[in-house]
Amino acid sequence: MKLHIDTAPVWEAYRQDCECPLCLINDKIEAASVEYFLGESVMEPSQRIEVNEKGFCGRHFKLMFDAGNRLGLALMTHTYMKNTVARLEALMKRAQDAAGEGRPVFKRIVGKKDGGLQQVADEIRSMEDACVMCQRVRENMERYVYTVLYMYKNEADFPALFEKSKGMCLKHYTEAVRMAPEHLSGQALKNFISVLNNIESTNLKRVADELEWFTRKFDYRNEDKPWGNSRDAVERSINKLRGHVV
Repeated sequence: MKLHIDTAPVWEAYRQDCECPLCLINDKIEAASVEYFLGESVMEPSQRIEVNEKGFCGRHFKLMFDAGNRLGLALMTHTYMKNTVARLEALMKRAQDAAGEGRPVFKRIVGKKDGGLQQVADEIRSMEDACVMCQRVRENMERYVYTVLYMYKNEADFPALFEKSKGMCLKHYTEAVRMAPEHLSGQALKNFISVLNNIESTNLKRVADELEWFTRKFDYRNEDKPWGNSRDAVERSINKLRGHVV
């Protein structure tokens, strides 16, 4: 077993008792990203340009707010807000022009390129959906999904550890399925998908059963029966379905 900068976090995560090892890695990348954006990136011109252009999603704004560095967050938010206001003013003018009286209803809604209210709303929504931290985390996680695939094929001890895991959340399961044919082929691809599907199916059913028992424990007839592994079944179910969110 050889450890290097990419494989070491995967080995560590897969040795944990968790519903999705990749979520553990994702959380660490996200925490490091929060620290980075509130620290050194505040004074990094190229990074500030990207932040001014894309900003952060609501989730990542909250994570940075909760981190407590109000000054660093204020500096980034201020310049991003100035950029946003400038872009919105141009879009608002286009919206006003598109809504002008005398224009057919269809042209007011759709219009020519850049002319209708729908186009304006779509551009505003693209601003709202952009997040420089989401992009950073996503790019890092693609590398780690690839690392899992590489290790499954090339690390002699990893497949056994992989098969003992509790699978992945649906988000990371989907990413593994999507990326598998890019990095595996032939029998190796077939074996990986078969093993992954078996692990995922088994553990989704297990969590569903634990969640059901959680609900049944509120029946007075089950009051004295043991909880088993169901006390935290609600949060584990949500995290299994949507990634580590609670």
